[in-house]
Amino acid sequence: MSSISIKRRGIMFVLSSPSGAGKTTVAREVLKQEKNLNISISCTTRRARPSEVNGVDYYFISEVQYKEKVYKGEFLEHAEVFGNYYGTPRSTVEEYLDLGQDVIFDIDWQGTQQLAENARDDLVSIFILPPSIEVLEKRLIGRNQDADDVVSRRMSKASDEMSHWPEYDYVIVNEKLDKTIFDVRSIMNAERLKRLRLKGLVGFVNRLRSKN
Repeated sequence: MSSISIKRRGIMFVLSSPSGAGKTTVAREVLKQEKNLNISISCTTRRARPSEVNGVDYYFISEVQYKEKVYKGEFLEHAEVFGNYYGTPRSTVEEYLDLGQDVIFDIDWQGTQQLAENARDDLVSIFILPPSIEVLEKRLIGRNQDADDVVSRRMSKASDEMSHWPEYDYVIVNEKLDKTIFDVRSIMNAERLKRLRLKGLVGFVNRLRSKN
């Protein structure tokens, strides 16, 4: 027996957090477990870290290329973070949404604000908090990806980043990774079932009624 599928538009699920709170790890783990979910790969002007792959983690581009894309309106959102520029390619995301496929974003509060301005009906935003400042600093140091001065800058900016939590639809404290992943997936499942998102629901119900 085939499963019933009611047509809907895709959803943009945004994960934001201060650096080191775990949004990237959570996004990648959720992506492994969820069907019909795509990750939004951002463009950035910063240098790739040793473990990062172009086209997988980010599209690493020059500042000239970045500014050209901004000028042409090719980004759905874009922002400067710690002296580097980031932007989400518009065409890929819109194609996924039109096909009824969801997209998960790993972006900061600035990018989330722009998405909310441009496509609020398609957006579900989740802010991830660390269980404590001490844990946040330990995670930043432990990932061994940034120089000491960069870690210090990220820590000093964490308070400002966390002040934006009221702007989000959901807030999760990332104390245990498995629990955080479960909570994010629960939010996704609930949002997919909202009546207003099910564009094919009217036709489905009408067909049910026509059988009487």
